[in-house]
Amino acid sequence: MNELDGLTALLIEPHSGMRANIHSMLNMCGLTRIEHASSANQAVKQLTLRSFDLVLCEYDLEGGQDGQQLLEDLRHHKLVSLATMFFMVTAEGDYGKVVSAAELAPTDYILKPFTADRLLERIARALEKRNVFLPVYRLMEAGAQHEAIEACLEGEQAHPRYAVDFLRLRAELHLFLGEAHLAEPIYRQLADSKAIAWARLGLAKTLYLREEYEEAGSLLTELVQTNTNFVDAYDWLARTHTAMGELDKSQDVLGRAVAVSPHAVRRLRTLGEVAFEAGDDEVAEKVLKQVVAKAKYSEFRDPEDHVKLVRTLVRKGDPVAAATVIRDLDRSMGGKAHADACSAISSALLHEYTGNEERLLDSLNAAVAASRDLPAMSADLKLELARNCLAHDMAEGATSLVRDVMRNAADASAMDRAMSVMAQAGHAELGTTLAQETRQHVVDLVASGAECARSGDYAGAVTLMQEAAQRMPGNPQVAFNAALALLRCLEHTGWDDKLGQQALAQMAAVRRLDARNPKLPALTALHQAVLKKYKKSHK
Repeated sequence: MNELDGLTALLIEPHSGMRANIHSMLNMCGLTRIEHASSANQAVKQLTLRSFDLVLCEYDLEGGQDGQQLLEDLRHHKLVSLATMFFMVTAEGDYGKVVSAAELAPTDYILKPFTADRLLERIARALEKRNVFLPVYRLMEAGAQHEAIEACLEGEQAHPRYAVDFLRLRAELHLFLGEAHLAEPIYRQLADSKAIAWARLGLAKTLYLREEYEEAGSLLTELVQTNTNFVDAYDWLARTHTAMGELDKSQDVLGRAVAVSPHAVRRLRTLGEVAFEAGDDEVAEKVLKQVVAKAKYSEFRDPEDHVKLVRTLVRKGDPVAAATVIRDLDRSMGGKAHADACSAISSALLHEYTGNEERLLDSLNAAVAASRDLPAMSADLKLELARNCLAHDMAEGATSLVRDVMRNAADASAMDRAMSVMAQAGHAELGTTLAQETRQHVVDLVASGAECARSGDYAGAVTLMQEAAQRMPGNPQVAFNAALALLRCLEHTGWDDKLGQQALAQMAAVRRLDARNPKLPALTALHQAVLKKYKKSHK
């Protein structure tokens, strides 16, 4: 039992009697550092503040979310580390449904009822596996993805019993790096030899990323037919149909996924958006109402959901219901970063429908003011607001919004969407000018940072690029140069823990915004060289 000594655990269980029972079992296993959460929201708050070695989660949670959906949220928002062991506690009757429900599977399942000895056996087995993979996890979290791939190859040889797990991790790393052509043969080998569902899904992802939509769609269709609970396969099939312009098919697939997993807010949100784009206001209204209701008490609630529902209701010709949604937004979303902006945008949609020109202009002005330099607000919503401004002779407000979107454009297509909004309103020349000014602004910033570094003012370069990254958090070029400035400062002025953490954060931003950046390996190599220079580990 000594091997568990010092491990931290979070127990997520809605019933106090069962919490006490499992807590006692964990104590018998040698675990003493145990925290409790009685709901998904409490668990999210705990995991936001600290990490745990072990999470033991009841599948049948109360409050409209089950343990699997909580796990999906935690992974999506990166609130559990790669090294966290996540156990799902489930009744035998639910096991068949749970075990095939998602690609993002827990570390293990524990069927009720169970004994302390059984629990200890499962934890010990998971801990043994975690220790084998820990070197790879540390490399991944340090941003050393290529080195992690090499460590996976070594792990396959050293630990043949985990060969399939190392293969899967290696394929996922290649996908993360934008190397679909290297991930494909790994997934294909596993799919052909073992017919593993997640391997077939991985293969379909590589085909999708290479824009081979027909083959990806065929594979995914077969996958959901043979495994009707595999909701991640539904998601990718819907995405494939959308990429092919088949919104009706995408809506149908998402509807079936929601029937399997009715409480996953992100999936419901996507269904509502697709239904709206497909012109199916009835389904869009029904689904977006569910999104608003389910997310209201969630730690991940988003006021933009209310805007989407208002937009749908207005298009349906139901201003009374739209006004009710706006009141709910004001009452339930207080304190969220862009709630004021969303409320003003929703009000503008309503006043435009009712023909109240004065209140419409007031709402548009309030929305523009509240949306200025607001990273939390999506580019799509800012562009929608810009369109409304242009339609009501508010070119100045539209210009500030479009400029903000352009500064945070992750790629050329995002820049093109912003230019298109201006062009459709008869301001194509202004849109082109804004794009040129934005690109030049970024070029000048990067050049200024490089000049500071060349003159030996590494701290000045860091300050300049960090400020730019805060103003333009969605711009991959700015994120890259902020990471580079931080690493050069560490390299030439000495190690600093705070700067080291900031460098990691900026490198993560680069991978999130531009995973296919050809300069990423060089940035990673510089990071590894800095760590080696100061004898720092990958932790």
